[in-house]
Amino acid sequence: MATYKVTVATGDMAEAGTNNSISITLVGSYGESRQTTVSFLFLPGKEKSLSVHCGQDLGPIVLIRLHKWRLFLEDAWFCKDVRVTAPNGTLYRFPCYQWLEGITTVEVREGSGKKLVDDKLQILKEHRRRELTARQEAYRWKNFAQGWPRCLNVDSIFELDSNIQFSRIRASNFTGFLIFQGASHFLSGFLLRRSSWNSLDEMRTIFSRTQGRDIGGCL
Repeated sequence: MATYKVTVATGDMAEAGTNNSISITLVGSYGESRQTTVSFLFLPGKEKSLSVHCGQDLGPIVLIRLHKWRLFLEDAWFCKDVRVTAPNGTLYRFPCYQWLEGITTVEVREGSGKKLVDDKLQILKEHRRRELTARQEAYRWKNFAQGWPRCLNVDSIFELDSNIQFSRIRASNFTGFLIFQGASHFLSGFLLRRSSWNSLDEMRTIFSRTQGRDIGGCL
C-alpha cells in the first residue's frame, strides 16, 4: 500500500470557489490511482488536503487529472495548483491556473519544464498531442477584410473559453478606469465641448491635469 498526500489550492479571486464535486487521479510512470473525491465545496484562496491510497507505488508522478462534476447547478472553479507528496517524501508540483467549467476532466503536467524530446513515456506524448490539438481548435483565424491582419474566428469574446477571455478582475478594473477617466475629462471640460479651443495653452492645461493624476497614481 502506497499513500500520497495531496493538496489542492483554489485561486483567491472573486468567484474562484465552487460547490461542485471535484475529484483527482494521480498518474505515475508505473500506473495510476483510482479516482478520489477531493471535496464538494471549495472557497476562494483556500486549500484542501487529502490522502490517496494506492495498491502499489506509482513511480514518479507525471500527470494529474482533475474531474469536475455538477450535482445541480453549474459553478465554475478556478484551480490554482496541486501538490503531491509521494511516500518517499518527493514533492511534485502541478501548476494549473485555469477555470474548470461544466462536466470536464483536465490533465495537468508536472511543473518541471521539459522539451518534446524529454517525453519518454507514451502517456506524456499523447498528452502533448491532445494539448496541441485543443490549442489549434481554440485559436482559429480568419481574414476580417482584404489587406487587414487576421483575427480570431469568433463573433463574440463570449464564444471563447473562460481561460482565453480577458480576466474578470482585469475587465472590472479596466471598466472602472474608463469611468474614472470619462468623469475626469467631463469635469475638465474636455467632453461635450461645443466650441473650439482658444489656444494651445488651454489644451495643455486640461490634458496636464489628467496626466498628472495618472502619473501620481502610478507612483
